[in-house]
Amino acid sequence: MAFADTFKALSDPVRRQILIMLKGKKMSAGEIAEQFDMTAATISYHLAQLKKAGLIFETRYKNYIFYEINVSVFEEIMLWFSQFGGEHHEEK
Repeated sequence: MAFADTFKALSDPVRRQILIMLKGKKMSAGEIAEQFDMTAATISYHLAQLKKAGLIFETRYKNYIFYEINVSVFEEIMLWFSQFGGEHHEEK
């Protein structure tokens, strides 16, 4: 995983909101776009950035594309962050 792409994708509040929306269910681009006052092209850009970072993936069903969150990437991020927790070591 490229952490740079991941953190860049997470730095945008619209993309973070999309991830929250996808937390519980699959959604089409149209369903996602309904929640924002933006053009479809702008939503597509945000979805492309999230896909590039591996944070979401798409599945096709008939004529529809559905987006869902990629939990494994979040698990990897949390594992990486966990190395900074725990015992505190004092410098001498």
